Amino acid sequence: MRALIQRVTEASVSIQDPAAGNIEAGNIDAGSINAGLVVLLGVAEGDDDADARYLVDKIANMRIFADERGRFNLSALDVGGELLVVSQFTLYADTRRGRRPDFTRAAGPDEANRLYELTVEMFREKGLKVATGRFQAYMKVRLVNDGPVTIMVDSADRGRPRNA
Repeated sequence: MRALIQRVTEASVSIQDPAAGNIEAGNIDAGSINAGLVVLLGVAEGDDDADARYLVDKIANMRIFADERGRFNLSALDVGGELLVVSQFTLYADTRRGRRPDFTRAAGPDEANRLYELTVEMFREKGLKVATGRFQAYMKVRLVNDGPVTIMVDSADRGRPRNA
């Protein structure tokens, strides 16, 4: 699993109402947060519950919020940060050949949705306030990146040594 996390002062997501007929009309507010993290979450073929647990623990405890000295010493849990979690299969785009991204590494929709929902529930179990988009919907995400701070976390890295 991959997560692109962005520290934000605020964020929101809206979804298109399928009855509206076009992507500019009929947007419905799905969720919003105050200061915290936007988590764009992608699931790859072969990912499992252990990948979700790794990402949740890593993200919830990542020290990317400033302490009183302005140093990155506090986590979302420490500061009461809120999370906006949005499914993002395009994090598994393969762009090595041609001009059209290939998404064959992304998990199928049933398993991806299961792991997305599991991840959201695990964040909530840690005591974090979590807002979400809607899986497989056309969404618009609005955010104010704080810093800016943007970090990629990949569960495939958990078995790799830090120094190669």
